Amino acid sequence: MNRLELGGTGIMVSEYCLGSMTWGSQTSQSEAHAQIDRALERGVDFIDTAEMYPVNPVAKETVGQTESVIGAWIAQTGRRNDIVLATKCSGFNDRFVREGQPISGATMRAALDGSLKRLNTDYVDLYQMHWPNRGSFHFRQIWGFDPSGQNTQETLDHMAEIMDTARALVTEGKIRAFGLSNDSVWGTMKWLDAAQASGGPRVATMQNEYSLLCRQYDSDLAEMAHHENITLLAFSPMAAGLLTGKYQKGDIPTGSRMSLNAELGGRKTDRAFTAVDAYIKVAEKHGLNPVHMALAWTRSRPFRTIPIFGATTLQQLDTALAGLDVTLSAEVLSDIAEAHKAHPMPY
Repeated sequence: MNRLELGGTGIMVSEYCLGSMTWGSQTSQSEAHAQIDRALERGVDFIDTAEMYPVNPVAKETVGQTESVIGAWIAQTGRRNDIVLATKCSGFNDRFVREGQPISGATMRAALDGSLKRLNTDYVDLYQMHWPNRGSFHFRQIWGFDPSGQNTQETLDHMAEIMDTARALVTEGKIRAFGLSNDSVWGTMKWLDAAQASGGPRVATMQNEYSLLCRQYDSDLAEMAHHENITLLAFSPMAAGLLTGKYQKGDIPTGSRMSLNAELGGRKTDRAFTAVDAYIKVAEKHGLNPVHMALAWTRSRPFRTIPIFGATTLQQLDTALAGLDVTLSAEVLSDIAEAHKAHPMPY
């Protein structure tokens, strides 16, 4: 397993990251622990979670359970130093965590302390802002995105406050690195300015959706990441399961994500199924498992990318792990490029 650096932090992680958002709901604690063990056996030591997990759906009664599942594994095994652990601070993304309060220095510190307690650890390696307070165009919000209501000075003051808190948390040894999620080029550059002004931790990572079906990162975000040494943590690299092909022809497997979230967070469109058909044909043409092709493609990008892949079951995880050594030929990449040109932005 190759290892990559998170930004310029010196923190080295496996080139794939194990996602955890189903742990504690769709995935039991014992199954989740088996997934961590199996991933470590295969060299995947980077785990991503969030205080609002599990999802499908997010519920007030279950918020924090995924971190507790991971914390139980740490308590039972004593292997905290064998994993690189990332979690996130929630903001306006839902009304189940602190009644949807915006992120502030105080709520950030309280959120981290809660995460540390549930995770049974004194520190997290990467602490991420789950959503920007000012709003976001991600998760299909781009179709009606309007930034004109954002208050510039309020946003900059907020960033300065968060950076002061982040600097203190680094000094206290509670976090090692700072990252963003669902953010933009403008937002990231202003976060970098705030870090420089305060001596706070520089933005090391950006966790945004990225897959064969969702490629908003490919242009100005990619350029920014290259010049500013920011690592993309690509969530939903399988497009919420669409790229496996399991939902083609109207199939909805029992217990699958679509069985619990009928629209897959806005990803379920006629154009999406047509695009999936095109990518499955590319995989079949070259004798590839579509899961392996989709994951390997994210690693082929000209900017540093670590895909976050999750699995409801150990069997699904084994399928993904079996393809982590797959690399794509120039011919495969060319066919993928042609499919993308024919089916851009399908949702």
